[in-house]
Amino acid sequence: MNSHIRIDPRRALCAVLATLAVAGAAFADDGKHATRVPLLPQYRQECGACHVAYPPALLPGASWQRVVANLQRHFGTDASTDAAAVKELSAWLAANAGSYKRVREQPPEDRITRSAWFVRKHDEIAAATWKSPAVKSAANCNACHARADQGEFNEHDVRIPR
Repeated sequence: MNSHIRIDPRRALCAVLATLAVAGAAFADDGKHATRVPLLPQYRQECGACHVAYPPALLPGASWQRVVANLQRHFGTDASTDAAAVKELSAWLAANAGSYKRVREQPPEDRITRSAWFVRKHDEIAAATWKSPAVKSAANCNACHARADQGEFNEHDVRIPR
């Protein structure tokens, strides 16, 4: 029996990414579990360094393509990264993008916070709340959703800062 098995790291990474894509696709079409796709470590590192690493199912694929293609002008900030990371992030976001009814439409400016479903879900929030020092903007999910970084947005767990 040969105990020296050689594993090609690139093939191992591809296998992991393929597994994540298949698992993500299973969640992406289910509106109740769409945000629970395990985050790609590269995505959490690159995107989560500046803001919550939004679950990919919150935007349709075309929106994610434009977001990744314009990282040098990412909502007023240069979020550029190397070509290999862009390729990996693009593939993962495409595989896990929202495809269920509420996210099929492409929101204005590809902003999650401007999507029709987001506006409907947050219509009772006063404009002053979004501007409060504890919240700062609608894009700061963690201000009210303590487990947003885990893809959990259960409205029963919402705590709006005063």
